[in-house]
Amino acid sequence: MRQDSLYSDSPPSSKASRAEQERLAQLRSQIRHHDYLYYIKDHPEISDGEYDRLFRELTDLERAYPELVTPDSPTQRVGAAPLEELGKVQHEQPMLSLDSLVNSDEVLAFDQRMKRELGTDHIEYTVEPKFDGLSVELVYDYGAFVRGSTRGDGHVGEDITINLRTIRSLPLQLQTSAYPDHLVVRGEVYMRLSDFHALNRRMTERGNDAFANPRNAAAGSLRQLDSHITASRPLVVTCYEVMAMTGSHPPSHWAELEMLAMCGLPVPTLRRRCETIDQVLAFHRETEDQRDSLPYEIDGVVVKVDRGDWQARLGMKSRSPRWAIAFKFPPRKEITEVQDIAISVGRTGTLTPLALLKPVEVGGVTISRATLHNADEVARKDIRTGDTVRVERAGDVIPAIAERIPVSNEVRSDPFQMPHHCPICGSAVAREGAYFYCTGQAACPAQLKGTIEHFASKAALNIDGLGKKTVAQLVDHGLVKDLSDLYRLRAEQLLELEGFAERSSTLLLDAIARSKTVSLDRFLMGLGIRQVGQHIAKVLAKEFGSLDAIMSADRDCFQTIREIGPEISESVASYFQEHSNRRVIDGLRTFGVSIVDTPSAQSQAVLPFSGKSFVFTGGLVTLTRDEAKALVERLGATVSSSVSKKTGYVVAGIDPGSKLDQAQKLGVSVLNEEAFLDLIKQQNGHESH
Repeated sequence: MRQDSLYSDSPPSSKASRAEQERLAQLRSQIRHHDYLYYIKDHPEISDGEYDRLFRELTDLERAYPELVTPDSPTQRVGAAPLEELGKVQHEQPMLSLDSLVNSDEVLAFDQRMKRELGTDHIEYTVEPKFDGLSVELVYDYGAFVRGSTRGDGHVGEDITINLRTIRSLPLQLQTSAYPDHLVVRGEVYMRLSDFHALNRRMTERGNDAFANPRNAAAGSLRQLDSHITASRPLVVTCYEVMAMTGSHPPSHWAELEMLAMCGLPVPTLRRRCETIDQVLAFHRETEDQRDSLPYEIDGVVVKVDRGDWQARLGMKSRSPRWAIAFKFPPRKEITEVQDIAISVGRTGTLTPLALLKPVEVGGVTISRATLHNADEVARKDIRTGDTVRVERAGDVIPAIAERIPVSNEVRSDPFQMPHHCPICGSAVAREGAYFYCTGQAACPAQLKGTIEHFASKAALNIDGLGKKTVAQLVDHGLVKDLSDLYRLRAEQLLELEGFAERSSTLLLDAIARSKTVSLDRFLMGLGIRQVGQHIAKVLAKEFGSLDAIMSADRDCFQTIREIGPEISESVASYFQEHSNRRVIDGLRTFGVSIVDTPSAQSQAVLPFSGKSFVFTGGLVTLTRDEAKALVERLGATVSSSVSKKTGYVVAGIDPGSKLDQAQKLGVSVLNEEAFLDLIKQQNGHESH
């Protein structure tokens, strides 16, 4: 039904008459109203032809009077020039994830915990679907949509404003005049199942690869550099949380949703306010029963304590709110046949058995392979080539074999055995507990590719442009044989690779150059040492302070650290004892990689902020949130996501949220950005003396 239009080369105009100006305003209001009825309420009042007539009239008037075109006009949804890259956006409030529960007993225990912590025997909950899409932040200033971004790491996302503007269910101007001056909303972008299947049919007919599932289709469509591509994809959005706003906050989550609906924003229609936990369980059962008839994918329901003041009292954990959970549905299961068992090799050399299946549709997604995890799991389930098995999508995402189904009079193949040599490079295979791994390390192309991808990941050196396809080309063409080779790449080498032009080559080389200065913990993370993730990398960095100190330590030294046990100690010590690994590190340093030391645990005892914690809320003007965190961490402080009586300082930027209120209630010291920077300057001055 709906068309999009944007014109760039408009002819000169004479001044519009008052009648024409009034007609322009009237047309925009009418089209917004009909968009709302069509895309949000699913109850159109006019025919497609009548809508198109109104849209053409508006387009003609705006072409005649281009000076009267407004950013929120319905004609302005599409037409921006393609971007070179997606910018970064600091979220005003962290976009947290949810703890997932899978059975009723866990949900009952959650209810009891809420009652105990709140000191009450009666809690109302709001329950709504858990959409399977891409989480986004939407910002409205004075009723106009001004910015939108992906969730990213929860603190920093990608700016996808121009792409979000193409989604017709997202109003560019809020419907009511009673909107807050500033409103930040969290929502989910997804595709309806019918639209997803129609899109895949078109993709296939054009000779393109079909999308694996609606979530991948939505994510891929929303992160396009060309908004015209996004506009061609049938995306919709549903809003479900107020992240921040000026003025008084609604007293409950249910009231939040009512306010968003009043503003013309799409909210979950399938939702319920439950007075008891039994009603929550009933809603979950009812929703699961109608799951297959819903027009979109969901994988459970979200349960939230309804009262806003109780949410504030319960607070947040580092990654999730205490007052909300995802109550997941059991995985969908189907029966198929194991056609073969192959071996995949990961970045750490781990060999993982992979069942190659006769393709079967599970929950709308065609499954042709499923992980068997490790040799012990294969033996426990006794999975062999030719077996009939029940396949499930764990969390409706990851395919896995739930069980073997015996068939009468079947003749089974021999039991599966792990190989003695790596199927990729032929190196010997060693065993560590339940896992087998290739000993070839960097000589194994599969490990090398995985190592580079991990090294370049956001949690490590954060090298934009080093995705799976690019890394594969660099290794397959012999341009990168170890990590240090990344810093020897030249533009002429990249130009020979598929998909690279002068601009993309420059961008990748610039990203590699920017990664040359890296903190110790990120560098340790990037090395991909077995059993060393982000947390252990930070522990090692804080305890030892420098890479040289870590490389000089032995197993016994590592084991003296409270959070590091025998297995991690063995893994870290073995890694740095390996000559090839030391050679790679030497190569990285030779080609300019500078690893910034971390103040050790011993030196932190005398740092100005040692033992103090900081909480940041609102946006900062002169520096990013990550830069601000780095400033206080260098001075010995820790950074927390929630306010308590033990918090040292709360730094309040632009449009601070509930954390500021909590700090004021608890009597915690509050600093604005200027006072914060003065404090940092003062403490740095003391430190230098």
